[in-house]
Amino acid sequence: MYDFPLTGAQKSYLRGLGQNLPPALKLGKGGLTPEFFAELQRRLKATELVKLRFLATERDERATLCARIADEGRCVLVGAVGHTALFYRQQPDPAARTIPLP
Repeated sequence: MYDFPLTGAQKSYLRGLGQNLPPALKLGKGGLTPEFFAELQRRLKATELVKLRFLATERDERATLCARIADEGRCVLVGAVGHTALFYRQQPDPAARTIPLP
């Protein structure tokens, strides 16, 4: 599991940034495929913050899916509301980071 502790203020800041983001990924009937995780990795590497939209999932499934995505995608679930979820992974190279955390 990817363990990157975020403070409450940092999560709040990232959720604020996520408000203006369009959903970069959509999860539908195909589920969590290797292609989905490959695209998630590309997006996280490029932008660090990825907004996901759930299309064909039940309400009680979303929490399980979010935990699985965070675990297998090696990222942190910043927040989930309704049909959207926000994931974050900081770049290991400080020069390549696009989001400065408070």
